[in-house]
Amino acid sequence: MNRSQLAQLSIFAAVASQGGFRGAARELGIAPSAISHAVSSLEASLGVRLLARTTRSVAPTEAGAALLERLRPALSEIELALEQAVEARDRPAGNLRLTVPRTGAQLALAPRLGAFSAAYPDIVLEIVIDDRFTDMVEGGFDAGIRLGESLQRDMVAVRVGPQLRGAVVAAPSCFSRLPVPRHPRDLAGHRCLRFRFRSGAIYRWEFEKDGEALEIAISGPLILDEDRTIVQAALDGAGLALVFEDYVRDHLAAGRLVRVLEDWCPSFDGFFVYYPSRRQMRPALRAFVDFFRWRD
Repeated sequence: MNRSQLAQLSIFAAVASQGGFRGAARELGIAPSAISHAVSSLEASLGVRLLARTTRSVAPTEAGAALLERLRPALSEIELALEQAVEARDRPAGNLRLTVPRTGAQLALAPRLGAFSAAYPDIVLEIVIDDRFTDMVEGGFDAGIRLGESLQRDMVAVRVGPQLRGAVVAAPSCFSRLPVPRHPRDLAGHRCLRFRFRSGAIYRWEFEKDGEALEIAISGPLILDEDRTIVQAALDGAGLALVFEDYVRDHLAAGRLVRVLEDWCPSFDGFFVYYPSRRQMRPALRAFVDFFRWRD
């Protein structure tokens, strides 16, 4: 392998992880034409097509996918070695790529991102918002953020936020003609705001009290896929909503929303950063985990 191929391999891996030449160009800070030339030169020198190109997408061929499977660990080791060299001067550096659901970004990360950037100016933190369960290795991510109940057992997990709690809320006007629900089954008579997951499934409201757990398939006039939009709809009197307590605390205190079924909404473990178990942990990831680690 000549020296130019090492750079070309790194560019090829970036194109695959970003799903295209322009995304790789933005990540690496070089022109798209240079990206295309590097990949074409690599394919010519190897004598095999590595990427299938269409007008809409770029994806690895079978040979390209096989090469990536062997290539990514090697590139990770090279990046780790470089970062450890930088860390010798007590300054973690490098790119750190995370897959995070929207609520995790808003509740666990956003309040402290500015402080993290100030503490570690040499770390480039990329947060990819995705509510789906993404294969971390295949997606080229260093770590992810998920609720504790959603974590895979083979991952290392560190809590990065407080316990969370759901809140069933509505505008006061919603109870002008219908009684306040005292039990989750009373929701059958109310208009509720439904949440659709990216998978297409509608969330069934979950409740628990004194060891009794219930899932309620609610009905109502709106189906939405974003919590803040649901809160706004509740404020406008569209129906009852079940959202994270953090989203509505100020509205409850101001009387814009009222809360019901509070005794059926216990606290639960919040968000965790998770990552594959490795013999060596990248300095940038270690810095992130230590900074965001939740301390009661």
